[in-house]
Amino acid sequence: MFHLVKGLYNNWNKKEQYSILILGLDNAGKTTFLETLKKEYSLAFKALEKIQPTVGQNVATIPVDSKQILKFWDVGGQESLRSMWSEYYSLCHGIIFIVDSSDRERLDECSTTLQSVVMDEEIEGVPILMLANKQDRQDRMEVQDIKEVFNKIAEHISARDSRVLPISALTGEGVKDAIEWMIVRLERNKKSRPPIYK
Repeated sequence: MFHLVKGLYNNWNKKEQYSILILGLDNAGKTTFLETLKKEYSLAFKALEKIQPTVGQNVATIPVDSKQILKFWDVGGQESLRSMWSEYYSLCHGIIFIVDSSDRERLDECSTTLQSVVMDEEIEGVPILMLANKQDRQDRMEVQDIKEVFNKIAEHISARDSRVLPISALTGEGVKDAIEWMIVRLERNKKSRPPIYK
């Protein structure tokens, strides 16, 4: 009887875990976004001034409510590391692509990189959230300018959920809104990309 009750209790209290890739060019603010996100959810986080360029990956598991856990994979954005991104595609439930809004010179590279991501068959149907980061800077591009990059590859996105949102990973502005958008899309996409139950 004890095992039956324990089994029912464990089944009732299972949490859905979704894996989200954080991608983007180097110096876009991916790790700063992740550390700010940890801070928003009252978890231990690295001081933002101590963040170094990511070589490999940073992983954080964040319980967002009593039923959902989000596991974030912040993967290095240097050109030499981007070929490794596809190793994560089959396991991800969502992609957050971060763009440095203050780096006009790399906008075409950003567009080409994002296009190569969305064209991979492994992520067909996966929601993609493009974040126009560094909106706190005076030299930033407006979100509308960033959206034009996204519009160039819209034909490759097909029917999946996608959006461009402004954020400042440094100040935290827009970070929680971005995650709330993603959570709704993960729920909506649950049948085609079921979560892992923990």
